[in-house]
Amino acid sequence: MKTYMAKPGEVEKKWYVVDADGQVFGRLASKVANILHGKNKPEYTPHVDTGDYVIVINAEKLVFTGKKLDQKIHYRHSGYPGGLKMTKYRDLMENKPEFALYEAVRRMLPKNKLGRKMLKKLRIYRGAEHDHAAQKPEAIEL
Repeated sequence: MKTYMAKPGEVEKKWYVVDADGQVFGRLASKVANILHGKNKPEYTPHVDTGDYVIVINAEKLVFTGKKLDQKIHYRHSGYPGGLKMTKYRDLMENKPEFALYEAVRRMLPKNKLGRKMLKKLRIYRGAEHDHAAQKPEAIEL
């Protein structure tokens, strides 16, 4: 028996809509990363982008467990000495909830060209409206 290896031209990509209302932040991010990576499909191949497109709506209604909203910190650095900037996730979720989820998913994908290609298939929206009705996305419950 031979092992099946997907080829880039043969992979059929679907569009999914995920409602983030009431979902736990990290658990949703890991499930979205798995769909983008293609690990939810039987024809998953590590060196081929077999993942699907994901649209996340209601990103502002994500939930954090415990005291993470006040204790978890997002770090960024300018590259200069003393250039470390810190933001609590409470402030980040109030101002840019799309960015917070985007960064969480980005860090769960491969750190190479293939990971950057996978990340382009992620669309995150703060509210319940999205611009991708023409793609006929399927709603999935995670």
